[in-house]
Amino acid sequence: MINDIKKTAEDKMRKSVEALKTEFAKVRTGRAHPGLLDHVKVDYYGSPMPINQVANISVIDAHALGVQPWEKGMAAKIEKAIRDCDLGLNPAGMGDIVRVPIPPMTEERRKDLVKVVRGEAEAGKVAVRNIRRDAIAHLKDLLKDKAIGEDDERRGQDDIQKLTDKYIAEMDKVLAEKEKDLMAV
Repeated sequence: MINDIKKTAEDKMRKSVEALKTEFAKVRTGRAHPGLLDHVKVDYYGSPMPINQVANISVIDAHALGVQPWEKGMAAKIEKAIRDCDLGLNPAGMGDIVRVPIPPMTEERRKDLVKVVRGEAEAGKVAVRNIRRDAIAHLKDLLKDKAIGEDDERRGQDDIQKLTDKYIAEMDKVLAEKEKDLMAV
């Protein structure tokens, strides 16, 4: 019973770390990578579709992405969607390929992005702490129902705290890597 609670809490904490990494992938570092356009939606026959479902995204070089639509008439719509998104990119159509140059970032923009990344990391840590709170509440409910003893409940709380510390430390490590990546010129 206690092992189930610990396993569930650990799975949720691991998913929180993965979600944080996914959010960090969306924050651009000045280098081109296909994940940069993941949240861009393109008008595809009247319904918004993620860009990676209507086109192939590739890295042309360190400072440019290439977006090749699967249908001929989609290039203009993809170009408009990229221009309208909040990334500050200015795509250029080159026949049936849309070239997306990634402009170099200013020092001020880098510092702003570091603040954004720190906020995302804090939100991830809050999620992990909420998972800890829920798991400990579940243990206390088991103790109240006399399904487990006080020693087992205490040991379970200690184990869950160790898991929490482990995943928060992992988030700190991921944050430090992203900050270093953002501040590199």
